Amino acid sequence: MTAVPEDLAAALAGVAGRRPLLVASDYDGVLAPLTDEPSTAVPSPDVDGLLARLAAADGVTVALVSGRGVEDLRQVSGFAGTYRWVGSHGAEYGGPLAGELAGRRDAVAERLAPLVAAVPGARLEVKPASVAVHVRQVTDAAAATRLLADAASAAADPSLTVKPGKAVLEVAVTDADKGSAVGRLRDEIGAAAVVYLGDDVTDEDVFGTLRPGDVGIKVGDGETAADHRVADPAAVVDVLRLLADRLG
Repeated sequence: MTAVPEDLAAALAGVAGRRPLLVASDYDGVLAPLTDEPSTAVPSPDVDGLLARLAAADGVTVALVSGRGVEDLRQVSGFAGTYRWVGSHGAEYGGPLAGELAGRRDAVAERLAPLVAAVPGARLEVKPASVAVHVRQVTDAAAATRLLADAASAAADPSLTVKPGKAVLEVAVTDADKGSAVGRLRDEIGAAAVVYLGDDVTDEDVFGTLRPGDVGIKVGDGETAADHRVADPAAVVDVLRLLADRLG
C-alpha cells in the first residue's frame, strides 16, 4: 500500500465533512492503468468497490468524467453503481449527443483517415462527439510527432475543438470540456466541495475551475494546476480508500 501524501490526507480529511460532496474522476490513467488498446483498460483492483462505498455515503455524488463515449465507458469499466456519467469530454451529459453533429464528426474522420493510414501503428478512433488520432503504438517517435502536428493542421477549423492528450490528439465537434461539465454537476447538486482526480491535459480544464476548499489530484507527471499529486493508478486506490474511510 502506498502512503497518501500528508498534505493530501489532510485535505481529504477536511473535505470529508462537507455536504453535498461531489467526487469526480477521469477513467483512463486514473481508475484504470493506461493500455495500448483502450478496450483492455480494466479498472485497478478494488476500485469498483471503493467507488460504490463513496457513492453510498450520505450526501455524496460520484461522477465518471471521460473522453470516452458513455456507452464505451460503461462497457470497458464494468461499473454498474449509482454514478453520474459524463462522456466525450463533457459533450455527453445525461444522454447521447444530438445526431446532427454526426455528419460533422464523420467529415473530420474522412479528412484525417489518410494521414493516420500512412503512419504504421497509428490508429483513428471515431467517438460520439469527436475523432481521436492515437500514436501510442507508433514506434517511430518523429513520425508520431509529425502525425499529431499534421492532424492538428488538418483540423484547423474554428467550428472544431482540438484537444491534445497523452499520445493522442482529439478533434471534437463541440466546445464542451470536462471543466464545464464538472461545473454543471457542481451547480446541479449544489456541491459544497469537489474532489477531482485526473491525469491528462484535458483534466486541467477541471483543475483550473476548482475553488478554495476543493481537492484537485493530478495522477502522474506533467505540469498541473492541481494542488495535489499522486504517482499512478495504484496510488489512486489508496486515495479512494482513505476518502471512503473518512466518509465512514
